[in-house]
Amino acid sequence: MSNPLKVAVIGAGRMGRRTAQAVADDPAWELVAISDLNPEVRVELNDAFPGVRVTDDTPTILSDSTIEAVAITTLADVRPALMREALASGKHVWAEKPIAATVEEEAQLLELIECSGLHVCVNLFNRNGQYHERMQAFIASGEIGDLASIRVRHQTPGLLPGGGHEPEGPPFHNCGMHYVDVVRWYAGSEFRDWDARGICFWGHPDPWWVDVHGTFENDIFFQVTNGFNFGQEADSPRTSCGLEIMGTKGVIVMEHDFKTVTVDLRGHTQTHLERFPYGGKKVDVMARRLAEAIQGGPVRYPTARDSVVASRVSWQMLEQAARNPSRWGKPGDLDHVLAHREKLRQREAAPAPG
Repeated sequence: MSNPLKVAVIGAGRMGRRTAQAVADDPAWELVAISDLNPEVRVELNDAFPGVRVTDDTPTILSDSTIEAVAITTLADVRPALMREALASGKHVWAEKPIAATVEEEAQLLELIECSGLHVCVNLFNRNGQYHERMQAFIASGEIGDLASIRVRHQTPGLLPGGGHEPEGPPFHNCGMHYVDVVRWYAGSEFRDWDARGICFWGHPDPWWVDVHGTFENDIFFQVTNGFNFGQEADSPRTSCGLEIMGTKGVIVMEHDFKTVTVDLRGHTQTHLERFPYGGKKVDVMARRLAEAIQGGPVRYPTARDSVVASRVSWQMLEQAARNPSRWGKPGDLDHVLAHREKLRQREAAPAPG
């Protein structure tokens, strides 16, 4: 077995900590350093990762020749400079998406990445899902005939304005680019045309719900529905998340509740109903696949090009949806949503009766 690859994590927010834990738990990696600017966070990291160097000195990490890879889990406006420094020092990179805050900078960065000869993976987490592998194998077997239509919906009462993700863009870019990537991945083709419509809620200028339908260059039809307005003030919130794939001979329907994924496979000779754990952002799979590639194995991780295409196209779709959106609600409604969310949080935190 090869020696563990030395890796550092830059940025220890929610995804940074998940990434740090994933590489710490994987024998293919040795987590040697974590960098974060927040002193309170660094205290927590020292407790959570004993023996790992915790610092606010990111330049020293990037110049350390013993570190072979870095995970850059900062916000998008900070990532490009860090990625350039990492590549210049010969380090492989694991990045969150999008890799930059603008499509222009992403295009420039992609050119540098693809000329570097280094491995750069981007956390388009759906590509690491076991259930997606199962569905794609069923399609490849010919059970549903020719793939004709791909429909994705991802609707939750989640991300709200002011949530701290502004450098990542509005929801259809920040989150929706994942599902723009999913339909492109399944279609195995590039986007040809589309029509995008949106709804602006609470007087907010950006559409917080977007629906897009169109076709790929190979004539496969797609639809993506993505929004964070799904029953915002319902007493018992729910989601509407799933994927429907129609072929000339059969269909596949996948649904999930962020805990369990149910896959209904209806082929012309086979019928299966299967369940899988959702697996969150699947950073453990990313860790394993990046290490595998660095050590000479196949490249099975989501690439920077996949991320840049999804980012650019989702921005274009969002811009079209924002030109003439429907508008519902007024600015004060957002205060009611936030108050309701806090009420639900307190109810969940309350001890059970008895």
